[in-house]
Amino acid sequence: MNQMASTLRLSSSSSCSRQINAAIHVPKLPKVIPYFSVPKIPTRKLVQELNIRDGFTGIVPVEKITTTSTDDKIETTQLYAILEAVADRVEMHANIGKQRENWNTLLLNSVNMITLAAATMAGAAAIGGAGMPLLALKLSSTLLYSAATGMLLVMNKIQPSQLAEEQRNATRLFKQIQTQIQTTLALGSPSKEDVKSVMEKVLAVDKAYPLPLLGAMLDKFPAKFEPSVWWPSNQQLQKKNKSSHGKQRDEKKNGWSEEMEVEMREIIEVVKRKDIEDYERLGNLVLKINKVLAIAGPLLTGIAAVGSAFVGNGSWAAVVAVAAGALGSAVNAFEHGGQIGMVFEMYRNCGGFFQLLQESIESTLEERDLEKRENGELFEMKVALKLGRSLSNLRELARNSAFSRMDRTTIDEFASKLF
Repeated sequence: MNQMASTLRLSSSSSCSRQINAAIHVPKLPKVIPYFSVPKIPTRKLVQELNIRDGFTGIVPVEKITTTSTDDKIETTQLYAILEAVADRVEMHANIGKQRENWNTLLLNSVNMITLAAATMAGAAAIGGAGMPLLALKLSSTLLYSAATGMLLVMNKIQPSQLAEEQRNATRLFKQIQTQIQTTLALGSPSKEDVKSVMEKVLAVDKAYPLPLLGAMLDKFPAKFEPSVWWPSNQQLQKKNKSSHGKQRDEKKNGWSEEMEVEMREIIEVVKRKDIEDYERLGNLVLKINKVLAIAGPLLTGIAAVGSAFVGNGSWAAVVAVAAGALGSAVNAFEHGGQIGMVFEMYRNCGGFFQLLQESIESTLEERDLEKRENGELFEMKVALKLGRSLSNLRELARNSAFSRMDRTTIDEFASKLF
């Protein structure tokens, strides 16, 4: 019996043990994590590719900004700074040009009205009157003539029409520089020489066409006609080119050939013998006319002022006062209404244009290294456009110039068809 009892205890304990083990050892479930895995964050390269596919090409990668060196960007930054200054100068010269054009119109109308009013008063005083009415008319006429004389002296000194033309030329030249800077920036990778060249051009235009009147105004009545100069001097470049040795002579290199050099030299000869000489002659003629008119206007109104003061003491005083006043008004209208000063400045600008063309061709031809020159075909096209000609027409002009020099005759054709 005891043996059977012990056997039952062992079997019950083993069954309990199995139940406990079955309760503890739970079977493992299958892994579901791969089916619910978190997607990986796309890399920056993938984001850039998606942006390009979706059309977001304007997004600048961060790496591209951070890897750009400061030395490569400094010239571009400087050109942008100069571009802002040039744009401001364009606006300033345009505004001041309009202001000085208004000066010419307002002063011309005012002086003529004052002169005609003074002449009318002088005539009325001569017709009749005595005592206080005669004195009032004489005094009013004399004061008006004196005021017109003073205004004419100032007006003839500053030449408002010429001042307005100077500002128009400066505006045009600064717009040219502005376009050149924008072209350089569009081509990319500007150099230090580009920045230096642009700075020199800006300062040269500032010197050629100053804004202030006191102390910096250009002489409106020089002793001799001289073309305006708005570009940097090329003396250093010419000295450097002349000191070099061994001119390269290939069949055609960088668009240049011996025939093209001969063609450019003939164009220079035509410009010097015809265009520059003609504008110097016209400029000196207009300068003399302007000097005579600038002296005659105030002189006539001054004589009229003296004559009006003696109205009533004789018949000739009234005649002098009225006639001199009328002539002064006519002279003033011809000088400033005809804008003789503007015409003189236009001739100065045209003369400077041809002088700049001559210097640019000569300095290019004096460069011994053909690779350092501007491309010959491009340079020829620029010269043709500046003269208002086609390429074939420009070459024909050079041939005609060469034939006329061989025959020792004078060519009748001008180089430019624009001016």
